[in-house]
Amino acid sequence: MRSMKNGRIPNSFFQRDVLEVAPALLGKTLVRCFDDGTTLRLCITETEAYRGDGDRACHASKGRTPRTDVMFREGGLVYVYLIYGIHWLLNLVTGPEGEASAVLIRCLDGVSGPGKVGKILQLDRTFYAEDLSQSPRLWIEDNPDPVAFETLPRIGIHYAGEPWISKPWRFVKTTPE
Repeated sequence: MRSMKNGRIPNSFFQRDVLEVAPALLGKTLVRCFDDGTTLRLCITETEAYRGDGDRACHASKGRTPRTDVMFREGGLVYVYLIYGIHWLLNLVTGPEGEASAVLIRCLDGVSGPGKVGKILQLDRTFYAEDLSQSPRLWIEDNPDPVAFETLPRIGIHYAGEPWISKPWRFVKTTPE
């Protein structure tokens, strides 16, 4: 195992309310170790929270299915899913077992959009339910520096209707002036 600059975040970090975890991930380093031994480290700059308790924009809002099963497990696992048949999106499960919440990683430094995040990380279905605390290929490293951010409505969830469309559950890292 390679030494990690700031240390891998333990799963206990993710076992909190999704609205605490989503902004707390901003400024953390997402690490991807590829099969050829190269490692990519990018700062998380935008996240979205999806809360299982009635959030109609959350995949788990209709209950446990084979697709959403991992969301009902204890926080610290990876939830990936395919969208439009071409993009694997990266979500990190949060909260205690049974809560079914997750954070979508929307942007990384220099990588704008969740589809592009999945592409640069070379995600596929084998990442489903990967344990971030033990994975040799994907994890989050800490950055103790405080991060300024703004909250905005989530994107692309028109199907959920109000009040879910207007919830300010998207978190975007801002640059200090």
